[in-house]
Amino acid sequence: EVLQNRVLEAKVFHTEYGTGVAILTGAHRFSLTTNIDDLKLRRMPEVPGLQKPPSCWAVLSQDRVTIILLAAGQDLYLLDNTSCSVVVSELRRASAGQSAPPTLAGRSLPSPAGCSPASSAAWQVPLALSRGQIDGAGTDSPGLQGCGRGRCRSGLQRVQVTFLGWDGLSRGFGLFFCPVSAEASQEIFKIASMAPGALLLEAQKEYEKESQKADEYLREIKDQKLLAEAVSQCIEAAGYEHEPDTQKSLLRAASFGKCFIDKFPPESFVRMCQDLRVLNAIRDYQIGIPLTFTQY
Repeated sequence: EVLQNRVLEAKVFHTEYGTGVAILTGAHRFSLTTNIDDLKLRRMPEVPGLQKPPSCWAVLSQDRVTIILLAAGQDLYLLDNTSCSVVVSELRRASAGQSAPPTLAGRSLPSPAGCSPASSAAWQVPLALSRGQIDGAGTDSPGLQGCGRGRCRSGLQRVQVTFLGWDGLSRGFGLFFCPVSAEASQEIFKIASMAPGALLLEAQKEYEKESQKADEYLREIKDQKLLAEAVSQCIEAAGYEHEPDTQKSLLRAASFGKCFIDKFPPESFVRMCQDLRVLNAIRDYQIGIPLTFTQY
């Protein structure tokens, strides 16, 4: 069949047995092997009514079970060794305003390092971002950066679907939603924050504008004797930001605050600058490793 109909698309995946490959043939049938070193091609069940390639598909492997999840039109299908089943999509429950756990057909989906990608692939499932309902996280989840508590920092104008996957890559455009693990980031960026790091960041921005407010913010931090803590907060938060502009803004604030402290140890600031150079270099699209500061 493969020789006659050719391979339309292939995906490489990893299992407990080794490196696996799944292929979609011109007859719109799936076959896979879980170990290319011991090649045994297994033909998956046929998807009823599939007359053209699915809009997107993925291979999920967990606990020695390998399945294929695919989207065709408005339906999701799950292929295992013996059957093809239509998934009663948990994503549709999310679009109706209900909290959706990260599972499909009762099977939990693996997630890379606590992050889940938000993709604008072809699954037309709207999600209510304003309600913070992404992968089952409600609006009271303090660790979900950007969604909840009435504001969204993700920069997304519209999201069609969120799903759990290994790498966040798709035919379209993808972004990761990650829990904000650093307390410093939460303290600085939460709404109406009066944390020393937040005040120092505002002071530095006002200083660039040559505004008198910069002195007022600095005096407020100094009066509480929290200037050293403010500098440390900005340095720490810079490590957990993925946008270089935000990193630079936080490091400029830290550098600004250091000027008003006698004998502030420079090691943490220098080390963070070095670490961010490394992280930003490997996150570049030509290398494409979206490593977090914690993983690094």
